[in-house]
Amino acid sequence: MGASLLAALVASVLLAAIARRCDVSAPLALVVAGLAGSAIPGFDDVHLEPKLVLFVILPPLLWSAGLESSYVALRRNFRTIGMLAVGLPLATTFVVGIVAFHTVPELTIAAALTLGAIVAPPDAVSATAIGRRLGLPRRTMTLLGGESLLNDATALTAYKVALAAAIGTAATWNTALGTFALAAVGGVVVGGVIGMITDFIRTRLDDPLVESAVGLVAPFFIYLVAEEIHGSGVIAVVVAALLLGQRETHASYATRLQDKAVWKALQLVLESFAFLLIGLQLPKVVRELHGISAATLAISSAAVLTAVIAVRVIWVYAFAYVPRLLFPKTRARDEEPTRAQVFIVAWAGMRGVVSLAAAFAVPATTLSGDIFPGRPQLVFLTFVVVVGTLLLHGLTLPWFIRVLGAQGNEAHSDAIATAAAQDKAARAAAERLDELLAEQPAGGDVPERAADVLRAWNTRRRNAAWERLGRDDEDIGESPTSAFRRLRLEMLAAERETFIAERDAGHIDDEVLRTVLHGLDLEEATLNRD
Repeated sequence: MGASLLAALVASVLLAAIARRCDVSAPLALVVAGLAGSAIPGFDDVHLEPKLVLFVILPPLLWSAGLESSYVALRRNFRTIGMLAVGLPLATTFVVGIVAFHTVPELTIAAALTLGAIVAPPDAVSATAIGRRLGLPRRTMTLLGGESLLNDATALTAYKVALAAAIGTAATWNTALGTFALAAVGGVVVGGVIGMITDFIRTRLDDPLVESAVGLVAPFFIYLVAEEIHGSGVIAVVVAALLLGQRETHASYATRLQDKAVWKALQLVLESFAFLLIGLQLPKVVRELHGISAATLAISSAAVLTAVIAVRVIWVYAFAYVPRLLFPKTRARDEEPTRAQVFIVAWAGMRGVVSLAAAFAVPATTLSGDIFPGRPQLVFLTFVVVVGTLLLHGLTLPWFIRVLGAQGNEAHSDAIATAAAQDKAARAAAERLDELLAEQPAGGDVPERAADVLRAWNTRRRNAAWERLGRDDEDIGESPTSAFRRLRLEMLAAERETFIAERDAGHIDDEVLRTVLHGLDLEEATLNRD
């Protein structure tokens, strides 16, 4: 089992690399590869362990998404995100539970609601990946990203309540509301407190390597602590990540560079592994269906999958337009979304590995020792919803984005804002240089030549954004800034080749080479950022 998991991990990263190289949706490709790979001997015993997903894969993915999220944008769209992340999962739990109860004879109402909670949270990783690649508007990406940060908490809390009723634990409306309140409040408190402690520790270490290491283990610790006090680990990780994301401007440049590289790589590994695991679960799911009518499975699968998709579409359209029709203040306050944007949000309902983990975590028996009602069908229907939505939405969403013209047009406005900010920053830098030069005594430590070089460098950065604005080298020829960048990059390449040759000749060792290459890499990163 351990060797199979390791092989699956390696295969998932290689397949993700191929998918990125071919510019196709990596989540979709990995699920299909997993379905095909489940027939290969050795991979048919790779089982999805719920604790592996919930305690190892989920926290760092939430943390990475939270660090990249904009607190300002989330606050600006709080009402809409709240309806998607709280209201929609609860509505999906109820509707899918009723549909499953009437189409799967073995399910009790509590077990059916458990299924509804399991398939309620969409996995927005794949949707945001597609949207980012195809250029969805920033507000649409904010809604999808904000929903993905919080909907797992809502659905998993509803899952706990429904599962408690299904296995025989006493459950009332008061206990259900208490569970929700404890999960929300506990998650916020744990995330806020440990997030601030983590930030306090990192800002006083002054060691980029250790700072990144602390940030790497923080989501696991925060999730575990929140779950131990029966709070929401999801909310706790998200709150802490948003807090540290806002504070990252206080970190050193080396810490920011290292954090970005570490989290991008880890995110790719975990996402790839998770989606491959989904496809590899087919043999296990099918084996548990022995003796169950194929006709019943087909009818219930179609009904549940249709309900999952329909609830999201109806919910999104209703809350996009009905409040605007009923409340004039809403019309005046909120910008009206385009029809294309509303449809894309409604159609981006792909489910993921969290749903499968929750399904596999359903116990085989109740507290009384009886077999859990309809557990094989529950797991199978979850698998159908996850794979069905990934394939259906994953294959059609890029096409809809292109056909409906749902791409964003923020590039020009972003360029103007960037150029204006760069101009203002360059003026401040020039003023600060003049102040420093004025403070030094005559014949001080700063030669006039050095001051001229600094002024020229600052002027180049000030002009760079304006030169790029709405034009490129094909329109206006090579600008002075572009020429400077091209020549300096060629010089850096020559320096790099020389240092490597000196290492190969034995004149310097690898430690020296890594040090000088790091400096060249930082300068090249600066040039490419311009």
